[in-house]
Amino acid sequence: MTQTVPGSAARDGVAGEATDAPPEAEQISGGHLVAKALKAEGVDTIFTLCGGHIIDIYDGCVDEGISVIDVRHEQVAAHAADGYARLTGRPGCAVVTAGPGTSDAVTGVANALRAESPMLLIGGQGALSQHKMGSLQDLPHVDLMGPITKFAATVPSTARAADLVSMAFRECYHGAPGPSFLEIPRDVLDAEVPVEQARVPKPGHYRASTRSAGDPAAIEQLADLLVRAEKPCILLGNQVWTCRATDDAIEFVREFDVPAFMNGAGRGTLAPKDPLHFQLARRYAFDNADLIIIVGTPFDFRMGYGKRLSQDATVVQIDLDYRTIGKNRDVDLGIVGDAGSVLSAVTAAAGKRSAGSWAGSQTRKAWIEELNSVETTAYEKRLPRQLSDACPIDPYRLVHEINEFLTEDSIYIGDGGDIVTFSGQVVQPKAPGHWMDPGPLGTLGVGIPFAMAAKHACPDKEIVCLFGDGAFSLTGWDFETMVRFNLPFVGIVGNNSSMNQIRYGQAQKYGEDRGRVGNTLGNVAYDVFATMLGGYGEEVRDPAGIAPALQRARESGKPSLINVWVDPEVYAPGTMNQTMYK
Repeated sequence: MTQTVPGSAARDGVAGEATDAPPEAEQISGGHLVAKALKAEGVDTIFTLCGGHIIDIYDGCVDEGISVIDVRHEQVAAHAADGYARLTGRPGCAVVTAGPGTSDAVTGVANALRAESPMLLIGGQGALSQHKMGSLQDLPHVDLMGPITKFAATVPSTARAADLVSMAFRECYHGAPGPSFLEIPRDVLDAEVPVEQARVPKPGHYRASTRSAGDPAAIEQLADLLVRAEKPCILLGNQVWTCRATDDAIEFVREFDVPAFMNGAGRGTLAPKDPLHFQLARRYAFDNADLIIIVGTPFDFRMGYGKRLSQDATVVQIDLDYRTIGKNRDVDLGIVGDAGSVLSAVTAAAGKRSAGSWAGSQTRKAWIEELNSVETTAYEKRLPRQLSDACPIDPYRLVHEINEFLTEDSIYIGDGGDIVTFSGQVVQPKAPGHWMDPGPLGTLGVGIPFAMAAKHACPDKEIVCLFGDGAFSLTGWDFETMVRFNLPFVGIVGNNSSMNQIRYGQAQKYGEDRGRVGNTLGNVAYDVFATMLGGYGEEVRDPAGIAPALQRARESGKPSLINVWVDPEVYAPGTMNQTMYK
């Protein structure tokens, strides 16, 4: 006789009868699958602005131990994900809602594309069951994102959520890195499926190595060129840092006494006082070198589309992306591969030819002395401006004080037009990976999100950010996010109440009487703005006050803004040459 257990009917089916029904299968939602895939990829933080389409991802992130940093504008989330990727070498991730949430993030994704930064933007979407019915915030996101990503797709079913995340991340690292985009319909994200039906990629088991050393024959050819050259030079660009090729680059230039110039994230590869570190003699070197090696830098507007390189020099270009090599300018040798692997292979091949004696080459040493003379002359010509006591403050004095303020642990971020052009000539990061700028898209407004990502990813580093007043205004409200998450940094606003890079060209083209149309800003007290939001603020009008103010900001332990009033009638040489438009 079967005994009836009170309350057992709901469990056993029919009261008084035993049942052998199998236990219910474990279920998992789309949002939790996404979080598991992010965790497998090594993502420990998402940057986001909330929306009803995406909240199940937050729930999954909590379970997976992934930090959720919520911001005030989706552009900030995308820029922060980009900045996080650049600094850590791991992919960044931003999660935004559908419609305007995704379209607000477009600028950040486009900036990551031009800067070759591996990030994933996840956007919401209306339910599949409401497809083409006009659901809330419905937009053709994939069509919108396709041209500015390496991969853009819709997650078609809950069981595919994790698989599509891993697919998107793989595409981020195909060739030169870049962003990917996924949209996830609301019902796909919220639905649950049996765990065994969902594929969650195993960490470390769905990627191939991307450290290609290039064509062996091309390596041998470059080794021959290197040992024969009398006046070589090398430009170390973004990909030197992207590939974490610092040590390989240093060994290369030191082994063969190759003068090195750096741009973008390549800055800091060599320390400022290194005898092979050059900055101000670049034009002279490009005019007079017999061998020019360009690493991880396209021939875009920053390089005068290749026209700044002597036509008489042998030009070698090394890049992760085949499409970049030889674009806009012919090269004598192109090598597709990882910067570190290629430079290391060339060092080994050339070393066999030189039998370890190349470091003593008198011809090479004479070339280095020649460049040192050019560098010293240019520095001494500019030094009086850097030490100027003029009021309003000369921008050269401001960036000089910032350079003096930086330590070995300071990550420098430049966000602006004319004022950051000044800093590019003077500020020298003390270590690799300690320079951040928007990149070739020239996007203003990256400063606060980059500082946010940098301090969160590298809490033991000091973050120093120089803003133009126009640039700060674009994303400055997320200063409050920095306060809320206790992410201290030293911020400096070079305040001239103008969009000066545009103002100069406008006045030159249309006359001074039309020079202030559409480019003049109010005299904003950014120091007061900072204190209003709970940070530290201070105003500086006398150049002697810059250094003490920076030190007090450092000691405050808070997000800070030092509002420095600079001379609006003084322009950077790059602005006056208008090279960005030529």
